[in-house]
Amino acid sequence: MGAPPVPAADRALSRPRRRVPAAVAALAALVAVAAGTVFDLRAPAPRPADAPAGEFSAGRAYAHVEVVAARPHPAGSPANDQVRAHLEQVLRGLGLETTVQDTVAEEAGQLSGAAGGATLARVRNVVARLPGTDPTGKVFLVAHYDSVQSGPGGNDDGAGTGAILEVARALTEGPRPRNDVVFVFTDAEEACLCGASAFASEHPLAADGGVVLNLEARGTTGPVIMFETSRNNAALVAAFGRAAPHPVGTSFAVEVYRALPNDTDFTAFLGAGFLGLNSAYLDGGAIYHTPLDTPAAMDRASLQHHGDNTLGLAREFGGMDLADLRAGHDATYFPVPGGLLHYPGWLVLPLALLAVAAVAAAGWLAVRRGRATVGRLAAGFGLALVPVVVAPVAAQLFWAGVTAVRPGHAELLDPYRPTWYRLAVVALAATVLVAWYAVTRRRVGPAALALGGLGWLALLGVLLAVLVPGGAYLVSLPALAGAAGALVALSTRVDGPWPVVAVTAAGAVAVLVLLPTVVLLFPALGMAMGGVAALFAVLLGLAVLPVVDLLHPQAGGQRGLVAARARRLGALPAGAAALAAVVFAGVGLAEDRFDAAHPAPTHLMYALDAGTGQARWLSHESDPQPWTDGYVDGDVSVADEFPGIGDDDLLGGPAQPADLPAPRLDVLADTSAGAERTLRLRLTPQRPVRLTTLHVDSATATVLRAEVAGRAVPVETRAGRWGFGVVFHAPPAEGIEVTLTVTPKTDQVAFRAMDASDGLDGLPGFRPRPPDVGVAGSHSSEMLAVARTYPL
Repeated sequence: MGAPPVPAADRALSRPRRRVPAAVAALAALVAVAAGTVFDLRAPAPRPADAPAGEFSAGRAYAHVEVVAARPHPAGSPANDQVRAHLEQVLRGLGLETTVQDTVAEEAGQLSGAAGGATLARVRNVVARLPGTDPTGKVFLVAHYDSVQSGPGGNDDGAGTGAILEVARALTEGPRPRNDVVFVFTDAEEACLCGASAFASEHPLAADGGVVLNLEARGTTGPVIMFETSRNNAALVAAFGRAAPHPVGTSFAVEVYRALPNDTDFTAFLGAGFLGLNSAYLDGGAIYHTPLDTPAAMDRASLQHHGDNTLGLAREFGGMDLADLRAGHDATYFPVPGGLLHYPGWLVLPLALLAVAAVAAAGWLAVRRGRATVGRLAAGFGLALVPVVVAPVAAQLFWAGVTAVRPGHAELLDPYRPTWYRLAVVALAATVLVAWYAVTRRRVGPAALALGGLGWLALLGVLLAVLVPGGAYLVSLPALAGAAGALVALSTRVDGPWPVVAVTAAGAVAVLVLLPTVVLLFPALGMAMGGVAALFAVLLGLAVLPVVDLLHPQAGGQRGLVAARARRLGALPAGAAALAAVVFAGVGLAEDRFDAAHPAPTHLMYALDAGTGQARWLSHESDPQPWTDGYVDGDVSVADEFPGIGDDDLLGGPAQPADLPAPRLDVLADTSAGAERTLRLRLTPQRPVRLTTLHVDSATATVLRAEVAGRAVPVETRAGRWGFGVVFHAPPAEGIEVTLTVTPKTDQVAFRAMDASDGLDGLPGFRPRPPDVGVAGSHSSEMLAVARTYPL
C-alpha cells in the first residue's frame, strides 16, 4: 500500500513556477533579518586614546589594563599592593575623595566546602566618591582589582577596573551628576568575594544601599552581556535599554544565572539589598583564569562596549530620582536591532496562553480548510518532538567524541578556536531537522508538521511562563507569530501573495527572538553544553518550517513521479547539512590543536606533611594529560591529610619532600569552664603564602563557638575527621588569631594547620612544562600546600 494522499489543498498551495521566486524572496528576507540581528550583537569599534574627553576611550582604558594586569596579583600579594597604589594615584589625580577600606571580611554566599565552617580574608578595597549636586541616592560602579594566582587577569577583571577608571575620568570632565557616584574596586573577589562583602555590609557609603553596576569578564572578546539583575527589575531594564548605547541582555540569561551556583561580587550587593545590573563579555573562555589572560589577549572592542554602556548608565542613574527604580515586577526583555525590546512581566502568562489559543485556532482552521485532518495534526504534534530531543542529544554525543579525540578540551571552559565546532553543532541540528522533515512531510503534510512544531513552542511557553518567566518569550512569541501567520495564510487565496508574506513575517519574528539566543548560548555555556544551543536552533528551525517548505516541490499532477522527486530533493538538504557538519568538525579538529600559543591545560599541586615528611603530587584532571601522567598514578583521598584542599576526587602520586615549614600554631590562652575549654590561638605562616587553614579533629572535640581575627564566625561542620575549619586568604605576616570554645572528647584537642603558596618551580622532582603544555584555570593550579598536626 502507498502512503495516504496529501490533502488537495496542500497540493495546491501554489503553482511550482510561482513557488521558487516566492521562496527565494522569503529566504532572502529571513537571511537579511538574521544578518542584521547578528551584526547588531557585535561590540562597537574601539575609540583611540585621543577621543574627545567626554567620551569613553578603549585606548585610554587599556593603558590602565596594562598596569593592572602586568603580572598575577592575588589578594595579599606584593603585586596586589602595586595595583592598589596605581588605583589610588589615578583616582586622587582626578580630584576624587579616595580611601582604602582595610578590614577582615567573611565570604559572601555559600560557606566554603573546604573549610566546613568559615572563609575569610584580609581585604583592602579602594573607594572613591564623586559627590552629587542634589543626591537622591548613590550609584556604585564596581569591579575587582585582584586576579587569580594562575594568571594576570588582563580581562578578569583588568577590563572592569580599566573601564571604571576611564569612566571616572569622563564623568569628572562634564557637569557633576545629581547623585553621588561611588567607584568601588574590591579585593579578594577571586578568593571569596570578601571585598564586596566587606563593602556592602560595613562601609559607611553603602549604608543606605543604591544602584550597583558590576563589571566582569570571563573571556577575551564578544559583546558585553547584561546577564544578571536585582529582583523587580522593570525600571532598571527600561533605563538600561534607554541609556546603554549598545544594550545586549536577555531576561532568559537572568533566569538561568539565578538558578546557577555561580557568584560574582554582585552576589554580595544583592544580599545587602542593593539594586543593580551585572555585565560581562564571555567569548574566548579558554584563557579564563590562566596565564594567557594578559592585556594583549583582550579585544579592545569588548572593552569599548563595557565602557560605553557603563558611562551611559552612570550618567542616566546619576541624573535621575533613584527612588523611581523600585518597580514591582520583573521585565521580559531581549535585544533587537537598534535597541532592547522589553515588556512587563505580568504579560508573560497571558501571551503564553494566547499563543496556545492561536495555535489551536490555526489547527481548527487548517482542518476546516482541508489543509490537514485531526489525525494528521496529532501525528504532526507527536513527530515534532523527535528533532527537539534528537538534536541536543546528537550535539552532546558530538562533543563527547571530540573530547575523546582531544581530552584536553574537557579541561577548558571552551576551546581556543570554537567557531568550527559551533558551526558543526548548528549543521548537526539542521541535519536532524531537515532529515526529519524530508521523511515525515509526505505522510503527514507540511501544515500538520508546521502546526505540530508551533504547538510544542506554545506549550513550552506556558511551562516556562510558570517556572522560568523570563525565558517564556523565546517560545511564546515565535509560536504566537507563527500561529498568526498561519491564520492569515489559511484565510487568504493559496495562490496569492499573502500566505508567503504571512509566513515570512512569522519566520522573521522567530529569527529576531531565537537567533541571538543561539549565538550567545555558545560562549555563555561552552561547547560542553552545546546541546542547549542545538535545542534552540531546532526550535528556530521549527518556527521557520513554512518558509522552508516553499522550496519543496508539490505532490500534485503526476503524484508518484513528483513525490519521488520531492523525496530525492528533500534528502539533498539533509545530506548537505550532514556533510557540512562533518567538514566543520574536521576543520575544527585540524585547526584547534594544542601548541605554544594554545597550550593543553594541565593541573598539578604539591602537598607536604611537614610532620611526617611525606609528600605527594595531586591533580584534578580526570583523564590526565601526558605531562601530568608523569606525576600521578592513581586515585587518592586527601581529606584526612589536607582538609584545607577539601577534595577527594583527585589523582595522586609520590613526591620528594621539600624543606618547607608548616604554619606555626601558638597557644595564647587556654581556659576551662565546666565542660567547656576555650583556646585562643595564633596561626602564623612561616613563609609567604596566599592562604592558611585550621581544622579541628572532630574525634577530639566539638566546636561550640568560634572567632577569627575578632569576628564571630558560624560553627558548621562537615562529615569526616576534620569537622570544623577556617580558611583565611591573604593572611598578614604576623598571623591571625583564632578563638575556639570546644567540648573536649579527649585529653588533647588535635588541630590540622595548613598554608598554601603558588608556584612549583624549584621543588625536587618538578619538571617544567613544555611550551605546548599550559596551566588549567583553577584556583588550586600550581598550589604548594604544607600541613602539620598539632595536639594541644
